[in-house]
Amino acid sequence: MRQTTAQALVRFLNQQYVNTDGKEHKLFKGIFTIFGHGNVLGIGQALEENPGDLEVYQGRNEQGMAHAATAFAKQNHRKQLIACTSSVGPGSANMITAAATATANNIPLLLLPGDTFATRQPDPVLQQVEQPWDASLTTNDTFRAVSKYWDRVNRPEQLMSALLNAMRVLTDEANTGAVTVALPQDVQGEAYDFPESFFKKRVYHLNRRKPQSYELEQAVALMKAKKKPLIISGGGVRYSEAAETLGAFAEKFQIPFAETQAGKSALPSTHEFNLGGIGVTGNSAANSIAKEADLIIGIGTRFTDFTTASKRLFDHEDVEFLTINISDFDAAKLDAVQIIADAKAGIETLESELEAIGYKSSYDGEIAAARKAWQDELNRLYETNFHASDFKPEIDDGLIEQLAAYEKALDTSLTQTAVLGRVNQLLDEDAIVVGAAGSLPGDMQRMWVSKQPNTYHMEYGYSCMGYEISGALGVKMAEPDKEVYAMVGDGSFMMLHSELITSLQEGKKINVILFDNSGFGCINNLQMENGMGSFSTEFRANNDKSGNILTTDFAKVVEGYGVKTYRVRTFEELEQAIEDSKKQTISTLIDIKVLPKTMTDGYGGWWNVGIAEVSEKESIQAAHKNRLDQLDKARKY
Repeated sequence: MRQTTAQALVRFLNQQYVNTDGKEHKLFKGIFTIFGHGNVLGIGQALEENPGDLEVYQGRNEQGMAHAATAFAKQNHRKQLIACTSSVGPGSANMITAAATATANNIPLLLLPGDTFATRQPDPVLQQVEQPWDASLTTNDTFRAVSKYWDRVNRPEQLMSALLNAMRVLTDEANTGAVTVALPQDVQGEAYDFPESFFKKRVYHLNRRKPQSYELEQAVALMKAKKKPLIISGGGVRYSEAAETLGAFAEKFQIPFAETQAGKSALPSTHEFNLGGIGVTGNSAANSIAKEADLIIGIGTRFTDFTTASKRLFDHEDVEFLTINISDFDAAKLDAVQIIADAKAGIETLESELEAIGYKSSYDGEIAAARKAWQDELNRLYETNFHASDFKPEIDDGLIEQLAAYEKALDTSLTQTAVLGRVNQLLDEDAIVVGAAGSLPGDMQRMWVSKQPNTYHMEYGYSCMGYEISGALGVKMAEPDKEVYAMVGDGSFMMLHSELITSLQEGKKINVILFDNSGFGCINNLQMENGMGSFSTEFRANNDKSGNILTTDFAKVVEGYGVKTYRVRTFEELEQAIEDSKKQTISTLIDIKVLPKTMTDGYGGWWNVGIAEVSEKESIQAAHKNRLDQLDKARKY
């Protein structure tokens, strides 16, 4: 079939299918585009002439549209995708951050950036970055560091091997992420006689890999010697759709489980063995049980530093680790006994083995007590209002004055935790919340009560500011019948909110709940908690900590887009805004002014961050000493 490279690409994508547990559907729902001179006359022409079943979506920012595609795949448990195409130069460079986000989270994402001319005849073409020491380099080589597969199609016939390899990685449950296939703009329009067999229907079976017998023997032998195991439920539990299997396993053997950011809401927060978030942003229930557990069972988790509290969380002198993971790379972490398997298949097989020996944990009331203590603390956080006496002036001599200044400038006394609690109560039980960066992910992992499965969507593998609103669009595209809420701070909102316009254009209503504390509050906390003063993290005139606090009417910013907006400074206004937003058919934004320094904190998690070894400030010297003390007690590998 004589086709241009771009036409062959579009025809090929239309013929890719996945089969999971006997259910078959197309792998690609559509393609996000921002056209420029590097792709409009190639891929753009092919999509205009014959898109097949691919739906074409118009992005506003290349990073934003790729974030939306990532969120779409994540919400679909990595079983359906949206590809992304951009022009050469800044268009492709904008997608690099999104590629890193997808790869860090093991989410499949196909990127098709335009490239400079393969012939090099017109070099330097518009937007080309030339390197005098290597004429073959282009902007797209930057994707190599953040892609699980990278290729450049310099001749039409190379497209076939490039796309077959791309599909191999996109459907690899153990080692997926961003896949970049760079397409020089001249090659996109060049024709080739592609064999018809290249365009045949291809079905990728996502098989559930089962454990080996020797793996099960080792796992059972380890568990027989342990009395108080704790499961850490990661994103792999959700992608495997193993939630009910995990719940039954926990109940049968009386084993509590804690959640990572990616694993949260696989099962409802109300499940009797669900301890909630664990680690640096974990709560008191999960972290207290983790410190006493003699076996940690990681299921579908990468054991990030936030999950393990920088390998400091697990204090039992005889603690050991068991993993169930489709990835041998992640399964091997913490020197664990490994079961290399799909999460659901691994749990089911291990359950049979443990049932045969009559295994049961030795917990006696500790799980219920930990959950009760956290519920009491959660109720306190929901009800906390601003009072100067609540805060410790020894953190900073001017802290109370700082808070009073913000209360006046923002005209609010709302605390972030109390607002978050009220929002949690007001949203519908099947509503989906989306987040990524700042202090909100910590508060939400601790405080958010997920009432139904798969309603908590947090990008925390890369913690990418700007993912939230784009991600909400992707989630809405995956779950069009549910209300979707982007939980975003003012810093992240200002970084990237362009896909709000795409949501209006596509008729995909999303709701933005914006927490405005006029600063990079999360990092302000980090510096002040480690001996520094407040430095270049508050939004003040002249970037001076004594300057006037900058205030922004974010509702007014997006009113011009056509978004329905609300301004909130009281709980009454919050309730009215949320209830009215549910009645809207277009995207909404609720601009909530909250005070800084009113987030959750602590609960036994420690985060290893670099602290100056030499300083004239005693507070920094003390912070450095504490870091060394914690490192001495942390696991070394």
